[in-house]
Amino acid sequence: MKQPDESETTETFSLDDTPLAREIADLSARRRALASANVVLSGRTRVLTVSNQKGGVGKTTTAVNTAAALASLGARVLVIDLDPQGNASTALGVPHTADTPSIYDVLIDEFPLADIIQTSPEAENLFCAPSTIHLAGAEIELVSQVAREHRLRTALDDYLSSAENTMDFVLIDCPPSLGLLTINAFTAASELLIPIQCEYYALEGLSQLLSTVRMIQKHLNPQLVLSTILLTMYDGRTRLAQQVAEEVREHFAKQVLDTVIPRSVRVSEAPSFGQTVIAYDGQSAGAIAYREAAVEIIRRDSASTKEGRA
Repeated sequence: MKQPDESETTETFSLDDTPLAREIADLSARRRALASANVVLSGRTRVLTVSNQKGGVGKTTTAVNTAAALASLGARVLVIDLDPQGNASTALGVPHTADTPSIYDVLIDEFPLADIIQTSPEAENLFCAPSTIHLAGAEIELVSQVAREHRLRTALDDYLSSAENTMDFVLIDCPPSLGLLTINAFTAASELLIPIQCEYYALEGLSQLLSTVRMIQKHLNPQLVLSTILLTMYDGRTRLAQQVAEEVREHFAKQVLDTVIPRSVRVSEAPSFGQTVIAYDGQSAGAIAYREAAVEIIRRDSASTKEGRA
């Protein structure tokens, strides 16, 4: 009797079929797509406030990594650190000790914004207006100031009108609250970017935030629009993350980016080295996701500009 051939009895197993291999192949394809991505900047300055009063949603992480990703595409980007914790300043490698001229001096003592802006060591076209510990008392000090809700807007308008080189983007990182600092950010911006974590309490508090935005639109800044929602801390292995993403997309179909930011060790590690994930490990999954989000933000603006001209 003929013995069966070994190749006929052994089930074929390919390493290409493993989840890890598929993930590596996917990242490689996305890297190639980014390398060939063609983006055109609009030539105007877009001012985006990155806000969510719920803590731990990746707000500062989104602000600095999106800024660095935009800068990597050739944009001139300014990050205004309006959070007393100063985490954005840390991530961008900018000194922000107590004696450093900071956004506090701009808001309280009317320093020109140009006097406090520092260039991030990551890129010559990435800038930061740092925060210091003094900003923790600014909420109380602003109460007695004239035009307290417009202090940042006035300073930013003066800076942008007199700067030699135009900024393509200004990203304002807010504290996790809806106090006077955040109101100043809303008043100074034309767009709102909300990071939403893909977890159980994702939409909790969002209605309060949107209510505040409507109040700002009515009384202080009619130009403010919710333009962008970015899903963060996404874990595709869980049904919960998928459900949250579906729910957010259902409610905010036009605002949610196609890009989602995955949970990533590299993203979490980068600030401890005084870097964004773009500089720390630009080929990691988290860095690729933020670069994709930056491309999408620029392209959406280009598309809306064309629609406005049509």
